[in-house]
Amino acid sequence: MNLMPLELGTVLAYIAGIVMLFILGRLFLVPVKFLWKLIYNAVIGGVVLLVLNFIGKFIGFSIPFNIVTSLIVGMLGIPGIILLVILKYIFNS
Repeated sequence: MNLMPLELGTVLAYIAGIVMLFILGRLFLVPVKFLWKLIYNAVIGGVVLLVLNFIGKFIGFSIPFNIVTSLIVGMLGIPGIILLVILKYIFNS
């Protein structure tokens, strides 16, 4: 049985190609992970804002619900809520 002999250059080219695909895959995976994390945090921030507005309705307090405020709350968490409350009092006074 005569198998096709592979030269060293061909084998190295395949190895280099596989390594390059791995590196490109990693480079494209990082922005996708960041995007999913940003979307997840925005959804969590939106839920927190809805709960805050529901509770604040009884005392006459509300924070506008939009993508910017949900991203702020989603990325910063509790300090983001405090920031929005402070900004609300500063600019509505």
